[in-house]
Amino acid sequence: MKRFLGIKMNTVSVAGCWLLALSLGPATVQADSHSAAEWSAQATIDYRVVPNIVYKVANGYENKLDVYVPNGRTEPNATVIYIHGGGWVGGTKESSSLQFLPYLQKGMSVVNVEYRLARISRGPAAVEDCRCALQWVIRNAEKYAFDTSKLIVTGRSAGGHLSLITGMLEPSAGLDRDCRGEETLKVAAIVNWFGITDVGDLLDGVNEKSYAVEWLGSLENRFEIAKRVSPLTYVRGGLPPVLTIHGDADPTVPYQHAVRLHEALKANGVENELLTIPGGRHGGFSSSETQKIFTTIDAFLRKHGILGAM
Repeated sequence: MKRFLGIKMNTVSVAGCWLLALSLGPATVQADSHSAAEWSAQATIDYRVVPNIVYKVANGYENKLDVYVPNGRTEPNATVIYIHGGGWVGGTKESSSLQFLPYLQKGMSVVNVEYRLARISRGPAAVEDCRCALQWVIRNAEKYAFDTSKLIVTGRSAGGHLSLITGMLEPSAGLDRDCRGEETLKVAAIVNWFGITDVGDLLDGVNEKSYAVEWLGSLENRFEIAKRVSPLTYVRGGLPPVLTIHGDADPTVPYQHAVRLHEALKANGVENELLTIPGGRHGGFSSSETQKIFTTIDAFLRKHGILGAM
């Protein structure tokens, strides 16, 4: 085991499979473990980490984020805002650190975000927090050389939902009131890994999920809140491009959530792609599936001008 950017990791299994899959594509993933190990060693020199920056205090809780930026970078850099999953009731930013390594390998900056979980504050607190995290990134763009024209928001499961809602929400929804300022909260693209798109669908009926019930509890207006925090509520023209990755056998977030979002975005003229993993469940994809996913992400970001001459 090596220690990379303060995170213990196996450089062969993680860097060799994930990082090379994104940067090189399936045709050249045969590179040996030495190249992955060399990149990991170089990354400790090329990157600096600023951990546990408090970006918002609410309910007496300090919401924190970590910043990963290339050393010596002064020109604005394409930046990924990563939001962890866990059904809005669990998970940590630290436990998700390996999932954004492919973006670091591309030379991008990363902001790894935490938010209030249900045990601290029920929904829509997590949505409010993530919008404020986006505001923090925009407000601190000059300090950390974030390129505000090339902001990507991404995450898995509940993190996918929060990525979608962070990038799609209308100010008129009234969920930005904790983020005081004049910044326009806008991203260039959303990469959604099997995120929830209709929260109300999970509160009752055949698709009821315990994590969704716990997030909103027994609030009398829980279905009203669910609608306010559902990405499907905010589908309209002019949204940033969206890439969705979802297994069609997902037992945790119904695959139909991805299909409905894809169809709604398409009907409104929003550029979007749905990458379906046949037989795929809630993550845990195979090496070949993972390679295909990151090759698709790479092509998606290049298509929309976020990656290019970097």
